[in-house]
Amino acid sequence: MSNTSVLALEEKDNSYRLAAPREEHEIGINETSPRKSTEAKPPAIQRTFLSRILSGRSTVSCKDPGPPPDGGLTAWTQAAMAHLVLCSTWGYISSYGVFQSYYVTYLDATPSSISWVGSLQIFLLFFVGTASGRATDAGLFKPVLLIGMFLQLFGVFMTSLSTKYWQLILAQGVCTGLGNGLQFCPTMSLLSTYFSTHRNIAIGIAASGSAVGGVIFPAIVQQLLPTIGFGWTVRVLGFVMMAMSGTAAFFLKQRLPPRKSGPLIELSAFKETTYLLYCVGMFLNFWGLYFAFYYVGAFGRSIIGIPYSDSISLLMVMNGIGLIGRLIPNFVADSKTGPLNTIIPFTFISSIMIFSWSGVSSRGELWAFACIYGLFSAGIQSLFPATLASLTTDLKKAGVRMGMCFSVVSVACLTGPPLAGALIQIGNGDYLYAQMWAGSSMALGGLTLMAARVAKTGFKFKVKI
Repeated sequence: MSNTSVLALEEKDNSYRLAAPREEHEIGINETSPRKSTEAKPPAIQRTFLSRILSGRSTVSCKDPGPPPDGGLTAWTQAAMAHLVLCSTWGYISSYGVFQSYYVTYLDATPSSISWVGSLQIFLLFFVGTASGRATDAGLFKPVLLIGMFLQLFGVFMTSLSTKYWQLILAQGVCTGLGNGLQFCPTMSLLSTYFSTHRNIAIGIAASGSAVGGVIFPAIVQQLLPTIGFGWTVRVLGFVMMAMSGTAAFFLKQRLPPRKSGPLIELSAFKETTYLLYCVGMFLNFWGLYFAFYYVGAFGRSIIGIPYSDSISLLMVMNGIGLIGRLIPNFVADSKTGPLNTIIPFTFISSIMIFSWSGVSSRGELWAFACIYGLFSAGIQSLFPATLASLTTDLKKAGVRMGMCFSVVSVACLTGPPLAGALIQIGNGDYLYAQMWAGSSMALGGLTLMAARVAKTGFKFKVKI
């Protein structure tokens, strides 16, 4: 087959128009080469051309989409849709304090055993990040998202029918946790591929969905639970989540081409000292972070003596003020300091607040603690994926590397609140042991993050990272 005939065949399909010149360049042929050198290579051209026909792939399908748009309608739409995903997933999880209080009262169970339901949710949300993140890199974002939506909603509606502890474990803990995980990690890794310089603020917009959901869902429970009961209240939550997730699934769109090859776990990432120390530091942070969200209402009722309705309002304020804590730190990280530099002081301040909680003895002091801790702990939660994304230079590996760190943190989220509950039991209902443990864990997390920064930049202070 001559070069002319190859070009003639390729004119029949626009997807192959550039194939012959590209292959000629690859095998050392150009337009100024002698005719005899062109005729010596037809078999190679023919095999390459026929292989494209048989595989049904074109050069266009492998085209690099280029650098992130870092703005524009499409990119900011992805940020808005990610906001809805986190409102539906993390907003529901952040509201578990209202369920914790209800279950302890009506199921006659200990706080430690009930907290396993919420901890299991967070554990599975993070733990499946490795698999769902790798699936996103492989081009399976939309199927994974839709499966996650189904499991999430199925778990919520089964929760509305649950009357036993083991039923709550399966429905709200396992099923909802898996569904949330199949939505959260893919969405965050997808969003990071649309931004470069504005990535931190985009992730902050997405993370603020947790704060919005943390206000919406407790407010629904507060208003509906006394009038329509537990079952229908949870079903209303499910319908709200369905509207949010359905809208997001329609607009979210994967930008990068699939990375078909590559391991499920990239163990070589842990050879990077900064990445390893960051994972360890965030494990320690999340080990103590959710203690206050789960137990601040129970503390208010048992130690301060506030009514159940006020304990829900307390959680709503803690989540609601987190909206500021999820946006401003990310904006500062984008424009001034960098995410790793920003998350370190937020970690230490949150640790100090947990230690200070041991001195709270009045209603006013409890409200002040809830506001300040809600503000700074929200900064940790929103900067966590933003910092992780900044440590990944190859965006095609964003999903698997983000998922691996999520899986590490999942163990902390699983064991943290139940451990705090056990310490409260050891203290015969006093919260001091649990408060000292959670504060110390987050202080060690802050020190580890400082070590990660030194490993990245050395002892240079004026470096944006």
